[in-house]
Amino acid sequence: MGFGANKVVSYFHDQDVGNFHYGPLHPMKPQRLAVTHSLVLHYGMYKKMQVYRPYRASAHDMCRFHSEDYIEFLQRVSPQNIQAFSKCLGQFNVGDDCPVFDGLFDFCSMYTGASLEGATKLNHGSTDIAINWSGGLHHAKKFEASGFCYVNDIVIAILELLKYHPRVLYIDIDIHHGDGVQEAFYLTDRVMTVSFHKYGNYFFPGTGDMYEIGAECGRYYSVNIPLKEGIDDQSYLQVFKPVIQYVMEFYQPTAIVLQCGADSLANDRLGCFNLSTKGHGECVKFVKDFNVPLLVLGGGGYTLRNVARCWTYETSLLVDEGISNELPYNEYFEYFAPDFSLHPDVVTRQENANSKQYLETITKTIHENLRMIEHAPSVMMQDVPPDLLNFEEAEELDPDVRLHQQEEDKRIEPDNEYYDGEKDQDKDGTTADS
Repeated sequence: MGFGANKVVSYFHDQDVGNFHYGPLHPMKPQRLAVTHSLVLHYGMYKKMQVYRPYRASAHDMCRFHSEDYIEFLQRVSPQNIQAFSKCLGQFNVGDDCPVFDGLFDFCSMYTGASLEGATKLNHGSTDIAINWSGGLHHAKKFEASGFCYVNDIVIAILELLKYHPRVLYIDIDIHHGDGVQEAFYLTDRVMTVSFHKYGNYFFPGTGDMYEIGAECGRYYSVNIPLKEGIDDQSYLQVFKPVIQYVMEFYQPTAIVLQCGADSLANDRLGCFNLSTKGHGECVKFVKDFNVPLLVLGGGGYTLRNVARCWTYETSLLVDEGISNELPYNEYFEYFAPDFSLHPDVVTRQENANSKQYLETITKTIHENLRMIEHAPSVMMQDVPPDLLNFEEAEELDPDVRLHQQEEDKRIEPDNEYYDGEKDQDKDGTTADS
């Protein structure tokens, strides 16, 4: 794909994905996706992207990674029949952290399908950057749920990318270790996993030591950056930028998946880092500027208003659109009191326990490990399996045409759908003050 100033950005949002409830006391709030989408629309960023209502993944798609009995359980269990599945709850780690709620399988189908479609569009060269804020559920394992995650959309999307890409790089900036993705690709050099996370003091999930480096063919292809509480923008970027620079030089990936968990922001309900939205966003911009096909996903994030701010800002970086610090009026405006700004001041709750020397030691160790790998491993020529998604295209699309009519027909809204200007017929005449 030609990467110029005008990258094609595809944005996937299912309007139903924000309506699910893990439970009244549960920290995971899918509503954050609806709030993020509202901000993205009210800032007018839909004009800079192809906005799609995504494909919904089938059980067959999910079984590309997960076991059939686990996916069948997710399809059949509900709050109404949970007693009948009582023996399976422990087996599949479903209960407190990962509760059974109404529409559970549909929720998994929506966020997984969007990641899968994003990967497929990247494979076909019909987009340069694909965004799915509902995805990034990195803890789910082959046989079980874990850490609020049921289906590992990331692993399924990477498996799709591997049909066309010899080397895929996975980067995780969630505060929690990307254990499910690391585990899935621990024995292969086709995927390098790089996770920046809080480690120690029994912090979930308890994995992600610097010496977890992969095994067999995957030795040195798992990269872990264990951080201590209180890390701020300056310290985080001090380790993030050189590590990613080394990884890009040594590994030379042909596609990147970036998990942007927002629980690494300051004042997160479950987190203990001190990143600002600008610091978090700087990581996204740094990765984007390598000009490699990029799938951008959400992840954790439990202070709803800050998650929405962060992912809205990062959407603006991905479409190269400067947006105002003053939030546009929207249906969730009161969530952002008292400042109503995109970049609120960071109030630090914890001292930064990461010394400059500690971060330099990590960076040096990782650099030494990366020097052990075969420079940019290659893949033998082989038949490419059929796409998991074929989008029901009867004929092959002309590769020299970026936007085909079939593509246009799948767009979530026609270009004239959104209110933009004074001639909108649906305006009800009310103002922000009324």
